[in-house]
Amino acid sequence: MPNPNRRAISSGSKFEEIAGYSRAVADGDWVFVSGTTGADPAGKFSPDVAEQTRQSLATISRALAEADADLGDVVRLRAYLANRADVMTVSAILRETFSDPRPTNTTIICGFPVEDIKVELEVTALKRRGSAHG
Repeated sequence: MPNPNRRAISSGSKFEEIAGYSRAVADGDWVFVSGTTGADPAGKFSPDVAEQTRQSLATISRALAEADADLGDVVRLRAYLANRADVMTVSAILRETFSDPRPTNTTIICGFPVEDIKVELEVTALKRRGSAHG
């Protein structure tokens, strides 16, 4: 029996269809956002890790909004980077984006199946009670 409190959210990415996943799943007050790369709406990757990070956050923000949440609701973040030299650049953007209480963070240096990918972000959000959307 389907759970009426759980729903899938899609960003329209071709990878969601290819790999059989949802951009996000909203389940009650929780929102789980899949690893999100910094591809622009046309599916292209900037060579700049900062631009990819901002694009990833924009895609995540849209998915959260569809679940009646926002970046302020993020409680956990995982950052996957292709190059350890990019840690400080990505960290600075995350510091600008999130305010107290900031989410927990795990950063992992790894490889990606597409060489142009420099960063992938994954978040978990808990909608705040008593907020405009919670």
